Amino acid sequence: MGFFNNMKNRLTGRTHSVTDKFRDGLSKTRHSLAEQMNNLVKKYRRVDEDFFDELEELLIESDVGMTTVMDLVDRLKDEARTRNIKETALLKDVIIEVLSDFLIRSKEDTELNLNPSGLSVILLVGVNGAGKTTTIGKLANRLKSEGKSVLLAAADTFRAGAIDQLQVWGDRTGIDVIKHQEGSDPASVVFDALQAAKSRKTDVLLCDTAGRLQNKVNLMKELEKIKRVITRECPGAPHEVLLVLDATTGQNALNQAKLFRQASEVTGIVLTKLDGTAKGGIVLAIRNELDIPVKLVGLGEQLNDLQTFDADAFLYGLFSEWFQSEDGADPESLN
Repeated sequence: MGFFNNMKNRLTGRTHSVTDKFRDGLSKTRHSLAEQMNNLVKKYRRVDEDFFDELEELLIESDVGMTTVMDLVDRLKDEARTRNIKETALLKDVIIEVLSDFLIRSKEDTELNLNPSGLSVILLVGVNGAGKTTTIGKLANRLKSEGKSVLLAAADTFRAGAIDQLQVWGDRTGIDVIKHQEGSDPASVVFDALQAAKSRKTDVLLCDTAGRLQNKVNLMKELEKIKRVITRECPGAPHEVLLVLDATTGQNALNQAKLFRQASEVTGIVLTKLDGTAKGGIVLAIRNELDIPVKLVGLGEQLNDLQTFDADAFLYGLFSEWFQSEDGADPESLN
């Protein structure tokens, strides 16, 4: 159980709040995916093709995605063969190791790219209903709590109530919102917000955008125009283009990611409502099929429930029972 122990050691460096949030937030996925995998291991004592066939079905049903499932299972077969693993119980360690490889690219992947010596501009994109405006509010609160000055740009000028919704978050967090009238040009809102941010020497500008997918051409043009304004007024920006996806939509979230990647140079994913779904396996599909880092995840309704994605804590949240040591201790007891 070498890899389990290595992960346990890494998890002892996490605070209780991180491991608790991932364990609690992923309870629905854990009770679905992890428990079924545990039952599968008990059902098939020996590693054989029937075991792998049923594992494939289980993962596909958990919205891991066909392409990713095939890659995962092929890798597991290779590892089992190479290490001469015959018993499914001994494959648990390998399963966690392979999943970890799929999720982890580099430490920098999950960190927001912020300008260390001037204004940072973060553009948030995503379909209506994915939780984009709520994410902006929570991210703004988080950045403010870290001592940064923040400004919000209400550039979703087309959806009825979007500006008012962002203003509610501005009022709640004590952060100013730069806004125009409903139906106005989104790029002009961003332009005014940039001028305000520069004149106030603001650390971070968060820009809301429209999320209509009915006409992809119009969406692309709007985003391209906004990005041109940002680049012209603030060279090197936007520093992040974060795509907000609703985890409860499963494979549909993956399809949205593919569309938005065509419309904009997405640098990171924010996966909302991860606590409200049994489809947490979509994280693996997004990471493997799109090679876009998941940077933030929503694990609850509270202001501080927007968490930096942590692959170790994510896997612990999914397979916390597997991390039980022989004496019953788990990583939390070691903190």
